[in-house]
Amino acid sequence: MPLTHTIGWIGAGGRLGFSMAKRLIEAGCDVSVYNRTRSKVEPLAAFGAKVVDTPRDLADRDIVFSTVSASDDLIAVTQGPNGVLRGDSSPQLLVDCSTVSEEASAQVREAAAARGTAMLSAPVSGNAKVVSVGRLTIVASGPREAFDTAKPYLEAVGSGVTWVGEGEHARMVKICHNLMLGVVAQCLAEITVLAEKGGVSRHDFLEFLNDSVVGSTFTRYKTPAYVNLDMTPTFTPVLLRKDLDLGLEAAGKLGVPLPVTAVTREILNDAVERGHTECDFAIILDMQAEASGLDLKPENVEVDDGL
Repeated sequence: MPLTHTIGWIGAGGRLGFSMAKRLIEAGCDVSVYNRTRSKVEPLAAFGAKVVDTPRDLADRDIVFSTVSASDDLIAVTQGPNGVLRGDSSPQLLVDCSTVSEEASAQVREAAAARGTAMLSAPVSGNAKVVSVGRLTIVASGPREAFDTAKPYLEAVGSGVTWVGEGEHARMVKICHNLMLGVVAQCLAEITVLAEKGGVSRHDFLEFLNDSVVGSTFTRYKTPAYVNLDMTPTFTPVLLRKDLDLGLEAAGKLGVPLPVTAVTREILNDAVERGHTECDFAIILDMQAEASGLDLKPENVEVDDGL
């Protein structure tokens, strides 16, 4: 199906937003982009994007995507003084790919509806590298008609697109997803340190684990960071802590105890309080090693990340 709608992208300067917007440009879409720090999106102009000064400048686009860091950011870029819903016109459709609370999403959905704009909640699983190899996965909720309109564009940036119904169901799915991501990362750090203190190299242990029944795309993807201690950020401890907070808040409202998640959240909080704010959340491996009396060294071994 030809991709004929005009596209706007709010937050295209982030690692994820940049990569997703670039894929739409490469698919032949007419894309305009905004980012709070303009210099971060100016490289997209070389690929054919138009850079605008405010989210409001995207109000005349058919479909506007957003990738922002937190709930308050989503409200600001949509309903703030220069928000995309404050223009003389409004987009046909908003597609938010951020991980935010159900409450913030519902608030924006209501504001959009008042302007005649449909909204699709479409959080994603993956990071910039996952986007670049076409393996991003997306869960969406909202009006079925809106999903059908957005689906070709979502498929242009990812490999799996799942509609889970009306309203904010996609927010719950993504929050649950990220709770597992945090818990698995912490468990992986613990057992990797245990194996190394027992005399097994990290790369040998993780090679076995990744080929076993409990290995996964995620454990294989994190293996280079765990083996070679490359903490170049794909997702920071600050952002992961925020998602665990969202999950614990939802669980409290629904009466679901999450003891393992609660412990993991405290470990992430400790990482943040110790100043690990701009690195990858794999820094929890270093913290586990320190707590275990193990001095980690990069193994400098080439390992497959599975992508």
